[in-house]
Amino acid sequence: MPYQRRVIDDALDDLLPGLAAIALEGAKGVGKTATARQRAVAEASFDDPAQRQPFEADLSLIRSAPHPFLIDEWQLVPSVWDAVRRAVDTDSTGGQFLLTGSANPPVGARMHSGAGRIVSMLMRPLAFSERGISTPEVSLSAMLAGTSVQIGGVTDVGLGGYVDELLRSGFPGIRSLPDRARKAQLDSYIARIVDRELPESGASIRRPSTVRAWLAAYGAATATDASYSAILDAATAGESDKPARQTVDAYRDHLQRIFVLDPLPAWTPAFAPLRRLTRTPKHHVVDPALAARMAGVDEASLLRGKNSKIRPFAASWLGALFESLVVQSVRTYAEAAGARVSHLRTRNTDHEVDIIVEAEDMSVVAIEVKLAGVIEDRDVRHLNWLEEQLGERLIEKVIVTTGPYAYRRSDRVAVVPFALLGP
Repeated sequence: MPYQRRVIDDALDDLLPGLAAIALEGAKGVGKTATARQRAVAEASFDDPAQRQPFEADLSLIRSAPHPFLIDEWQLVPSVWDAVRRAVDTDSTGGQFLLTGSANPPVGARMHSGAGRIVSMLMRPLAFSERGISTPEVSLSAMLAGTSVQIGGVTDVGLGGYVDELLRSGFPGIRSLPDRARKAQLDSYIARIVDRELPESGASIRRPSTVRAWLAAYGAATATDASYSAILDAATAGESDKPARQTVDAYRDHLQRIFVLDPLPAWTPAFAPLRRLTRTPKHHVVDPALAARMAGVDEASLLRGKNSKIRPFAASWLGALFESLVVQSVRTYAEAAGARVSHLRTRNTDHEVDIIVEAEDMSVVAIEVKLAGVIEDRDVRHLNWLEEQLGERLIEKVIVTTGPYAYRRSDRVAVVPFALLGP
């Protein structure tokens, strides 16, 4: 199968000639190795003992390898990080090393941070524009550049298409499988997280069933800022012997270290006239298809909005999953443009904005997500409130929809179907 170019490829093309070492990080199956191989002339896959053992015995082999040299699953030999760092200290010529990893090294591994020598870049599952569904016509990077963006275009992707993509997943090796095989692969992915990935990252798993239940409850809380105690209660409903909060916190930390949890931080603006903002992140798993699979929902049940596992957290769980899919893609687009992504909510919940994209110059693109094709004035009230607070610092107001048309309202809000939003 030919390689499908990713949004991150442009950044790698720009950075690799000037940087000696780049680490591509992210959950298993997002496509890190395939992307790195487009640039490498040689590689060593450390999940293969035959390729790993020579480097365990003699790390100097790294220096003599042809460049760019790809070290896949480098975290299985944590000392390789320091070996690369030392090699870069000696020779900082660009384009020498590519490291790919689906986890941080085990807790307790002694390593230098790599700051100034190894630049880390995060990959996520396929953004919507990378899936070949439609051609995006509205550019987020153009908005961030402060240019006058023409808002227009039409798409035939509707609610059914978005639901299909939610369940299909953004994992390149899974999404094209037949329905039954895809479900089996998603189930296997979840099982591998608990049975293998967490123990390899240093987690002590005494009750795998509890971890699976907690992870499913976290997925059910997608796109909310539900408290961790509420998630634990949902995971252990009816059980008297609940795990200690410290144990659950350890699960969460390890799941973030292997990139399975991808929470969206709350916005903490600098030099902004905003006060009393919550600092609680919104919950997201690496791919909303995993959340849907753990809840056991299919297309029909999603559209009906009925499932006992998700009732504690969302009136419209399909809306929450759609928001998570949009957040996943916007993070890919924004990070390629050097911008940060967060969410905004006031402590009294009077105002909230689903996605805040902040450029390096602190200008802001604010995005709301609506599982609707028709937009009313009440749907954009938080965007217009934020404009009153930020003034010219808010350079674009956007509402992402499931409708067919992209257009600009009289209050300057850009209404953009999700399928038409791109990098």
